[in-house]
Amino acid sequence: MQPFEQAAFSPAGAGQIVTDRFGRHTIRIAAAETGGRLGVFEAEVPPGEGPPPHIHDHEDEFFRVLSGSFAFWCNGARVDLTADGTLVVPRGAVHRFQNTGSTPGRLMCVMTPGGFEGFFPAVAANPPESPAAMEAIASRFHLRFVMDAAEAA
Repeated sequence: MQPFEQAAFSPAGAGQIVTDRFGRHTIRIAAAETGGRLGVFEAEVPPGEGPPPHIHDHEDEFFRVLSGSFAFWCNGARVDLTADGTLVVPRGAVHRFQNTGSTPGRLMCVMTPGGFEGFFPAVAANPPESPAAMEAIASRFHLRFVMDAAEAA
């Protein structure tokens, strides 16, 4: 990991594109470029889609809606946002989001500290064939999926 002494940047159209079971993600700035302080990625989310309820144990997560309409749930509270809307989820919170529009939407996500952006290439490189295999990959990135419907609301 290099020291974070100069600006980290990602020109338009740049980034590592990863497509896996969670969709298409573009890693714009990796933790290795910021001394581990943060990671930045963009997510393309089809209509009606979004991740299952989950918890990041070590990272705070910032979202900016780049295009589309999204519902976000955090510890049971719902917030609806459209383009240019922003939301921050504290580490340890049960959260999820869903594209509520009729067209694909895009989100910019900033995770601090960085490192979580490596989850998507890890899943793409070794697609998990069972829930246990997915949990093993997720745990490497301090991620827990929550299946309790009451917590996910």
